[in-house]
Amino acid sequence: MNIKKIDTKLLLVIIGLVIFGIVMISSVSVYESYKLMSKIHGKEYCSVESGINCNNFYLNKHLHHVVISIPVFIIGFLLSVNFLKKISLIFFIASFGLLFSVFIKGVGADYGTAQSWINVPFLPSIQPSEIMKMAIILYFAIWMEKKEKEVQTFSGGFLPFVILLTISILPLALQPDFGSVLVIGMIAVSMFFMAGGNLLHIFAGGAIASFIAWPIILSHDYILKRFLAFLNPEDTELAAGFQIKQSLIAVGSGEFWGVGSGSSSQRFGWLPEVQSDTIFAAAAEELGFFRIFFLICAFAFIALRGFSIAEKIEDRFVKLTIVGITSWITFQAIINIGVTLAMMPLTGITLPFISYGGSSLIMLMFGCGILLRCLMQQNESKYMHKKLNYS
Repeated sequence: MNIKKIDTKLLLVIIGLVIFGIVMISSVSVYESYKLMSKIHGKEYCSVESGINCNNFYLNKHLHHVVISIPVFIIGFLLSVNFLKKISLIFFIASFGLLFSVFIKGVGADYGTAQSWINVPFLPSIQPSEIMKMAIILYFAIWMEKKEKEVQTFSGGFLPFVILLTISILPLALQPDFGSVLVIGMIAVSMFFMAGGNLLHIFAGGAIASFIAWPIILSHDYILKRFLAFLNPEDTELAAGFQIKQSLIAVGSGEFWGVGSGSSSQRFGWLPEVQSDTIFAAAAEELGFFRIFFLICAFAFIALRGFSIAEKIEDRFVKLTIVGITSWITFQAIINIGVTLAMMPLTGITLPFISYGGSSLIMLMFGCGILLRCLMQQNESKYMHKKLNYS
């Protein structure tokens, strides 16, 4: 294995995003850490006299997640393409089982409006939807590779694709976690399109899915309120509108050059979930437009790098795996930033590599390890092809 064939530019961007996430969480999570620790242990526990630092709870947990994600990233990088093909179905079934386990009493745990976590004693909490994102990429990649000649047809390609996707996201819809449903849907559709899926089928399916989604939205009060808040954030009776307004205040306060690192005023209880869902708004306030633009460019680089290379690859499984992982990172970033800028309704989706969240970071790093391995294998194939031509 030649280390020189690794896509070093992409690797450096990923490392840079993880480091940036550590810096931002250390800056914006101080108040939330203190509030949480005071709630659990009491204000006396966090007093100056106690000598206990209650300001770094989220930072310490995030650093723990980063440390775990490093060997997971290496494992993903070391897995061969043939091995990934062999485990794709088992991985998918196991992930599907984990999604349903959140409904088991004593195993599943809720956080906010969705029952999306597995909380087993003596083990860290797990969000199965993050595991499912990687599992569905590998399973759909092998499935679409086998369906190469049928994927453009309705009965042999599109219809089975819709059935598989619906079954996969059903437990997510029941939780309900529509943010993850949206991301997985975008991943799957991107892969289906790259596999040669019929555009007419895709657009028709999207229109039907949107039509079906409205009754579901109306049946969940909190989702309906999020949509209404998106349409009218000035309505004081809608709590979701508060987050939208505070996000926009934070972004606007940063102006061109920002208020400075560690100087965000919105982090002091004004931005809900500042360490996770709204971390982009806090970063924009501290860094300003010109510097936060580089963060957007980093995600754009990952998208352009992944999609442009995937287009040239002949191995369908490798091509579709690259498209799936690139879509995962890209669309999740777009949704998070879009919500922050009031361009989309609230979804509860984290910003890749940067937001606090162990399951998200660890699975993203696992996916990036696989992504870099696929890209390296492509580089090795090109090298061997050139070598054979010259010999």
